[in-house]
Amino acid sequence: MKLIVISPETEGPREHSTLVELFAAGLTSYHLRKPTWSRDQLAAWLCALPAKFHSRIVLHTYHDLATEFGLGGLHYRDADGAPSTLLRSRAVHDITTLRAALAGYDRLLVSPIFPSFSKPGHAPATRLAPAELKSVLALPHRAEMIALGGIDASRIPACHELGFDGVAVLGAIWQAADPVRAFAELQTALLAHAA
Repeated sequence: MKLIVISPETEGPREHSTLVELFAAGLTSYHLRKPTWSRDQLAAWLCALPAKFHSRIVLHTYHDLATEFGLGGLHYRDADGAPSTLLRSRAVHDITTLRAALAGYDRLLVSPIFPSFSKPGHAPATRLAPAELKSVLALPHRAEMIALGGIDASRIPACHELGFDGVAVLGAIWQAADPVRAFAELQTALLAHAA
């Protein structure tokens, strides 16, 4: 199973240094999501990150920066994603949208699977009922299916049982006292459930 980390929405004093440590610990995909930032703020953030890690970044906004910085992928908010030679990602929050997006993207972030750590009150709804979700996850599909929402090491077995290809985390890393240790615990749990 794959482990993806999503950035905090705001700038944190330890984000860059922690991210470098996470990359050194084996992180292969970081979703850079700063919805209120300007293009200049994102460009400055990318300039501050060592260029050798740029190919591991999936950008959520200002997609033109992907070419400028040699980023690894683009994330779209809706079905209007443009064709790209980079990894194409999208979030989905219900079974209908999930089914419609199966063939159009390389990676689908399916959320919320569990009550969110970083977004209080953001919890699973009947639109992602486990039985239906498991049925869709069992279909042959081109996209990676990634569980998002309330994921920590203790929930890896449930994500594996549902049939996800990996997990994406935000609060489990950025709200942890030791983000690198939390990442290592998630990696250990994922390795225990590797297919």
